[in-house]
Order: sequence, then C-alpha cells, then structure tokens
Amino acid sequence: MLLVIDIGNTNTVIGLFKGEELICDWRIRTEREVTADELGVVISHLFAGAGQRMDAVDKTVIASVVPPVDRAYASFCGKYLTTAPRWIDASTATGITICYHNPSEIGADRIVNAVAAYHKYKCDLIVIDFGTAITFDLISAAGVYTGGIIAPGIAIAADALFQRASKLPRVDLLTPPESLIGRNTEGSIKSGIIYGFAGLVDGVVKRIKTQENKNWKVIATGGLSALIADISETIESVEPNLTLEGLRIIGTSA
Repeated sequence: MLLVIDIGNTNTVIGLFKGEELICDWRIRTEREVTADELGVVISHLFAGAGQRMDAVDKTVIASVVPPVDRAYASFCGKYLTTAPRWIDASTATGITICYHNPSEIGADRIVNAVAAYHKYKCDLIVIDFGTAITFDLISAAGVYTGGIIAPGIAIAADALFQRASKLPRVDLLTPPESLIGRNTEGSIKSGIIYGFAGLVDGVVKRIKTQENKNWKVIATGGLSALIADISETIESVEPNLTLEGLRIIGTSA
C-alpha cells in the first residue's frame, strides 16, 4: 500500500491508498518539535484504529512545507516502515511542466495540487488551496504550471484580528454566517471574514480571467474550501482530497 503525507504549517494530512482507492485518511496537528518515535506512536495508533497494518506499506511519498519536521519524518520512515520516503519538489512533478523563475521556491503542496488537478481535468485551471495561506495556482490546458498568487489564510487573518482587538470575541468559522449583515458582534465578525475572503477569491479570479483571457476552470481544496465555495461566485468545484490524490499520482509514477 501507498502512504502519502502532506505536511502543512498548521496541519498534517495522512492518507493510505490501496491502488487508486483512498481507504483511510487522517488530519493531525503539525508539531515542529515532534520526534520520530512520537510520530511512530501517533501513526501506529491511527493505523490500528482503522484496522490497518503499518508493515503493509511498501511506498511512502511526502510533501512538506515545514523543513524543521522533515528529519523526524525521514527517521520515522526509516525506523517504522520498510522504505525511505520519496520527497516532493519541482523535479518530481508528473505530467506537467513547471514554468517558474525558480522552481525550487514552489511549495510541494502546490506542485501536487497542480499535478492532481491537471490529471483530472486537462484544461486551463485555477487551483485555489485554502490552507495556512490561500494559494492560487495556474495550469494551462497544455499542462504548463505558469505561476500563482499567495494571500494570507483565513485562520491566520482571523487570529490577527482577535489578538489585536481585545473586545472582539473569537467566533466559529466552520459554519456560514446567518446573513450578510450581522445583527450582533459575532455575526458581524463571521460575515466580515467569510464574505470578505469570498470576495478576495472572486476578485483575484476575475482579474486573472481578464488578464489571461482564457476559459479557466476554477477548483478549490483545503480546509474551508467548501464553505467559501458556497458563497463564491467563481469556484466551480471542490476537491477535498486533491493534495492526497496528487501525492498518489506522483508516488505511483515511478
């Protein structure tokens, strides 16, 4: 079986594939001081809880944007699995061509998203990932990754607001606001954040479409993608497992 791991700044997503089928996936917090043995305990418990065996894993693929934890994950694979992991960078992109001034600067998560999106749709694509940052990545119908845009993520923007404005309460951002116009402080904050970021997404996408003059298909992935997609005027499809699927494609290509 294929184990895929996407290490993000806030969360790490782990998936287990049998062939092309994603049979299990888990989300854990990214801890920068984690050790290989701590990972062994956590991941072995996740496997056991799902009725899976770690010794059935014959290949591991990892995308990481958090270099401080890479050594722990490499050590974990060496100690608890049978093979060393394959690490994702621009040179491992499968099925697409990277057109970027310095390809080594592109986050591994953005690469695997681009691979998975193009593999599925084969058209001009804007891929929006709602993670710690919000990223917009452009892939042409010819399979060329042409660049992108990075904006602050919803959670970190909200945290900055709550930290700097002492009287404003923290609010739940996992559910949509009841209305555009808030009738209390909590509703006003939630509306401002959710509708505000939906407006950011729509504004950026419309500018891309105007400048590039193509019939772009817009897809979204990441934590709050479904919530924003319900409000956005431009997001056409939500792909919750896009990153894991990209890791699978790359992992089975060699």
